[in-house]
Formats: sequence, C-alpha cells, structure tokens
Amino acid sequence: MQRLGKNHGGYHGERIDIQHVSRAAAHAARQHGWQVAEVPFDGGGELLTFELRPPGATRDVYLSTGIHGDEPAGPLAVQRLLEENRWPADANLFLCPCLNPTGFPHSRRENQHGKDLNRDYKHFEAAEVRAHVAWLARQPAFEVAFCLHEDWEANGFYLYELNPDDLPSLAQRMVDAVAQVCPIDLADVIEGRPARGGIIHPSHDPMSRPQWPEAFWLLQHKTRLSYTLEAPSDFPLATRVDALVAAVNAALA
Repeated sequence: MQRLGKNHGGYHGERIDIQHVSRAAAHAARQHGWQVAEVPFDGGGELLTFELRPPGATRDVYLSTGIHGDEPAGPLAVQRLLEENRWPADANLFLCPCLNPTGFPHSRRENQHGKDLNRDYKHFEAAEVRAHVAWLARQPAFEVAFCLHEDWEANGFYLYELNPDDLPSLAQRMVDAVAQVCPIDLADVIEGRPARGGIIHPSHDPMSRPQWPEAFWLLQHKTRLSYTLEAPSDFPLATRVDALVAAVNAALA
C-alpha cells in the first residue's frame, strides 16, 4: 500500500461533516445503552460525552478523539466502534467522540480561535479544555486511556505508550493487529523521538513538557497507562479508520 501523496505542508485529504458523524455516534451509543450527555463550554459550544457502565464491571477505560480538526479518522473510528458494539463486558467505558467541534468545519488542527487544544492541558487557556478537564475530574481513575489521532506526515501507523510503572503493555498487541490492515511506520526515529517497531516511549517527566497534551494530563491525574494512536493521514481514510478500530479492539479484547 502506497501513500497518496496529497499532504504537502499539512493535511489535504478527506473531510467529514462532524455534526453528522457525532449524531450518528450518539445514535449508536443510545441504541446500545450508553448515557449521552452534552458538556457546555464558554462561547456557546458543547462537548459530547458517552458513558457505559455494565453491571458488575470491574475496570474503567477511557477513549477520546477529535482533538484536532484535520484528523477525521478518529471520530469515524469511534462511530464504527459504537455501531459494532464489541466492548468488553467487564469495563466501564468513558468516551469523548470529538474534543474540537469548532476545528472540523475548517479542517484545521486548531479550534476556531487558533488554539491547539492538545498543547493546552497544563495551562487550560481554551474553553473546550477547561470543560473537558472538569468533566474528567468527576470520573474515576482509568485502568487505561486511549487517545485516537492521525499524523499527516507519517509513513505508517505508530503509537506512543506512557507506562511509567512498567505495567503489562498493550502496545505490541495493537501494532500486530494494525499491521493486518495498515502499514506500520518502522523508522528508528518518529517525530524526533526514538521508535522501535512503530512504538514510541516518550518521557513522562512533567518537567520535560512545557505544554501538555491530553495524554500527559491523564497520566498525571487519571491513569498510569496511556496510549496515543497515530494513523497515517496520507493513506485512504478507510484504511486509517480500520487501523484505529483494529488497535482499540485488540487492546480491549
């Protein structure tokens, strides 16, 4: 499978109607017993949140996506996961299907005010981030967290693992599953960080990050095991969605 060669200096691939995708995701969630809520943020917007608490569940799992408005595969992957409804019966699930609803209409990374939300989880300058963190603070600690992304420069799928306590890793399981549907980025250095087999272990020292992504805030406050999944944006959208769905299904199996 070859790259499409569309992305030069930024993302120039397929776009989605985020309102349509969010409505479809909410419809699928309600059909399968999820609680769907709207969390307002300053400026008149709102974030959707989905919660599923099966009887007898013994662990808590978090998923999010849509924090960058030029990464359409994540919201579509969440929609499919909700429609297929293959979630583990022993897990309470907490899901944010689109953290940047104002960025998608413009197909740009930032929100409508030009703020990269995934660099704002230390200073909380954006209304969306403040609302999201306030919602997260009301939730339990998570056994594991997944943040679904894309990378317009990537040569294949890769992931970041934050696992400071050396807990049993899910990384290789996800990479192996994704390899069946999408190329893996096998470079020794990805995004300026050492990588091996599509897996990056970035620093988890809070002093090393002047700007925190969502995954870093989660590591400090809500979980000790966090994965950021990066689908390669210069491949067909269907392939990127397949990759993210395969990774989540493999991790939660």
